[in-house]
Amino acid sequence: MEDGAMGKKIRNYLGVPMSVAAALMANGLLTTPAVSQEQAPAYPSRPKPPADAPNILVVMTDDVGFAASSAFGGPIPTPNLDTLAANGLRYNNYNNTAMCSPTRAALLTGRNSHSVGFGVISEEASPHDSYNSVIPDSAATFAQVLSMNGYDTAMLGKHHNTPLWEITSVGPFDHWPNGLGFGYFYGFIGGATNQFAPALYENRNGLEAPQDDPDYILDKDMADRAIDWLNMQHGIRSDTPFLMYYAPGSAHSPHQAPPEWIAKFRGQFDQGWDKMREQSFARQKKLGVIPQSAALTPRPDEIPAWSSLNADQKKVYARMMEVYAAQLAYSDYQFGRIISQLKENGEFDNTLIIFIEGDNGGSLEGSPQGTVDEIARGKNRMPDDLQDQLTHLDDFGTRYSWNNYPAGWAWSMNTPFQWGKAVASHLGGVRNGLVVSWPGHITGEGQVRSQFTHVTDIAPTIYEAAGVEVPEEVNGAKQMPLAGTSFAYSFRQPQADSRHKQQYFELRDNIAFYDEGWLASTKPRVMPWDKEAPPAEGTPVEWELYDLSKDFSQSKDLSKRFPEKLEELKSEYAATAKQYDIGVSPNEKRVERPFISNGQRHFVFRNSPHRYSRYGFPTIMNRSWTVTADIVVPEGEGDGAIIAQGSRLCGWGLVIENGVPVFRYNASIEDRDKTTVTASAPLSAGRHKITIVFDYDGGGKGKGADIDMRIDGKSVAQGRVPRTPGFLFVSEGGATIGRDYGTTLSPSYEAPFIYPGTINQVVIDFPE
Repeated sequence: MEDGAMGKKIRNYLGVPMSVAAALMANGLLTTPAVSQEQAPAYPSRPKPPADAPNILVVMTDDVGFAASSAFGGPIPTPNLDTLAANGLRYNNYNNTAMCSPTRAALLTGRNSHSVGFGVISEEASPHDSYNSVIPDSAATFAQVLSMNGYDTAMLGKHHNTPLWEITSVGPFDHWPNGLGFGYFYGFIGGATNQFAPALYENRNGLEAPQDDPDYILDKDMADRAIDWLNMQHGIRSDTPFLMYYAPGSAHSPHQAPPEWIAKFRGQFDQGWDKMREQSFARQKKLGVIPQSAALTPRPDEIPAWSSLNADQKKVYARMMEVYAAQLAYSDYQFGRIISQLKENGEFDNTLIIFIEGDNGGSLEGSPQGTVDEIARGKNRMPDDLQDQLTHLDDFGTRYSWNNYPAGWAWSMNTPFQWGKAVASHLGGVRNGLVVSWPGHITGEGQVRSQFTHVTDIAPTIYEAAGVEVPEEVNGAKQMPLAGTSFAYSFRQPQADSRHKQQYFELRDNIAFYDEGWLASTKPRVMPWDKEAPPAEGTPVEWELYDLSKDFSQSKDLSKRFPEKLEELKSEYAATAKQYDIGVSPNEKRVERPFISNGQRHFVFRNSPHRYSRYGFPTIMNRSWTVTADIVVPEGEGDGAIIAQGSRLCGWGLVIENGVPVFRYNASIEDRDKTTVTASAPLSAGRHKITIVFDYDGGGKGKGADIDMRIDGKSVAQGRVPRTPGFLFVSEGGATIGRDYGTTLSPSYEAPFIYPGTINQVVIDFPE
């Protein structure tokens, strides 16, 4: 009895030995204390979601204009989105922020992008609160809120809302998907990645795509992972709702797709962008996704007429569009696999699906001429020309190209609107197709809804559908109010008035203000294909005025007819800009971001399968540096990479080929921008030190450099880099020590190119 539960209870109650307590009980001098059920210990319980809470699937594609997919009258077949729309609702008045990071920050939080640090994309961040790329604790994401209410959460795909200096293997991880409320993450962090050799993460751990699978592609891999997570969640907790945020990188550049999918579109765009725009416009009216009264806006002068192009230009540009179409169509196919699995699991009917076709309009960043290497052209100031594009024609759509189509195709993808991505002042930049599916909870399946909606409305809509309250405090942080308004009312009220009455738009000094149908817009002052499209400081601001209640496509400027109305909206915008702290130039007071090389001049790395992200590795651009490798060469085969960053599109590294040290520096995809410095003889077995001295010319970004290779202290080879990338390396796999993964620095060897000898250390030094 001494070890029994009752004995322990009595002893604990009296604080006396059990034998004494037993004697007292035998003489009726003691009774056992009553223990109520409320006093019994219990494990902490997991929050329970509201009764009948649905599953939530949010999908956001990338750089897909309003008129790209067939669901909204476009030329690219998206049968799975079409089916979803035919049994759900299409929204033709849904608006984003005109660019990746700001749209995604507003989507996740339900707040305006400037309120959560994303007035620009993360790569353009500056210390000002509205532009610092740091989502504050006071703006919890819908993943955090639903997790607090018992949902299982997952995110797959592109995450473009982590401050660059936090993208390291040691964190901090507060703004990685896991830190923002997603229990599971699989995808990439940043603006874009190579579909065939992506820089992958699973939760917080870097992964390498299969190196020996010639058919590997990210869109399929991501759908596989999504299906696996859905099945796992269904098997473990089928009675618990899930939230999945599925954000493929398609169809952002680089435009890439399986070759058999590209072949499907051969010749389908030979008519050119002017004719295609007319064809899409007719389909849109027939489908009912735009009003019969809508006007087709004219082509801007900055984009050439298709008829003005020569035969080679038409050949190249049509091919670029074929690849883009294949990528979007292939992404839709993978999405269809996810829908099929939901149905197989019996979850489809209880799932609210919010599918946003694009985070902004079609991308104009490829320039009027298009490009085989957008990073080189747009960021590193190394443009390619038509002859380069003809030379690389067979590379389009493969891992060996970072192609983006000409701006004419982007403009056509945004039919019937003006302009495109990055132009927040015009609907071509901010208007995207939205499809909602929720069986049994909508009226008028297949109909079009025209209420004004904004990306900030998604989170409030999710909360209303899930039956959860917006918390006043999350993890000790008082929450700022939501900026958006739920549009769940429109599910059953097709003719209801819009509840989102006003909305500002601002990106890189392109400004618009919406007020119950009226839209005041500034004329674009900098073309989106100019280098990162910096703010047009000093350029006069011209305003336009549109009545969108009568002019769906923003085609008739009424500023001269209604000057008082224009001044009223300009004043409204000024007050809003002050409220949301808008207008501080992203370049104003820009300071060196806190990357790891700031102030540090000596870095020691060891051989490891670990991949260092672009921003978790010393910044070697626009400066002099040395790299010294202390290695032991084995007897026999000793080939492999000692250090590698980037790829053959743009990158550098020290490798051993046929026993000989080779330094490779690829400033762009073009042969003219590739430098190779090779030792004259193989290394003997044993320990050696190989040093590369990179002597930068100075005098600005992207200048040249002299190269000196030294082995065991002796200079053995020299070379010259005529120009360098001044902004970034195409760093799909980051930097690695002891191996070269993915799209390797050279076609002379294949991935994974792993050094078989000993690497004691690799040291990078920067001079004083």
